Amino acid sequence: MATDAAIKTLDTQDAVRKCIATGELRPKSELLRFVIGPEQGLVFDVAAKLPGRGIWVSASRAALAQAIAKKMFSRSAKTQVVVPDGLEDWVEATLVKRLISLIGLARKSGGAVTGSTKVKDWTTSERASILFQASDGSPREKSKIRLWGEGKTFECLTRHELGAAFGREFAVHAALDAGGLASRVIEEATRLEGFRPAAPEGRMKG
Repeated sequence: MATDAAIKTLDTQDAVRKCIATGELRPKSELLRFVIGPEQGLVFDVAAKLPGRGIWVSASRAALAQAIAKKMFSRSAKTQVVVPDGLEDWVEATLVKRLISLIGLARKSGGAVTGSTKVKDWTTSERASILFQASDGSPREKSKIRLWGEGKTFECLTRHELGAAFGREFAVHAALDAGGLASRVIEEATRLEGFRPAAPEGRMKG
């Protein structure tokens, strides 16, 4: 749980909220926001911009499952809340779609590349600040590329999902520079990691 001292060191632009499942105080970037919609239905506010009082849950499948199982949404809202069936899967799919969209926007602005040769050029020259490796890609193929210097490596998208960001059938590697979308991509990829199994031990990570 975050201490008072730790909370004070957080970026003031990234205010903290309490997770209803764990009771922990976390930056909003590490949480999922929900609001109560029409007919008391629970709505996942992926962009955290919908009107209404937010209900926050840590960005992980386990925390969300706990909040559902223990009826914490109704308790937090102080009213009966209708939780959609399969909410965990729907939230995961929404996070995937949002991340693919952000990578696609970075590609259109020249801030992202795919293909082993281009990605390797970006990583060895330290132009890349983010490296994506497909979760179902060949371990041998992925081991040939790693992120040097400072940056983040993620394996939370499949080959087809990563390919979709570049208008391709599939992609195993992708690299992004430190442009304007980098922080948002890292935030969304980190949230998605909470819903997908960890990569196998021994993965190459910068």
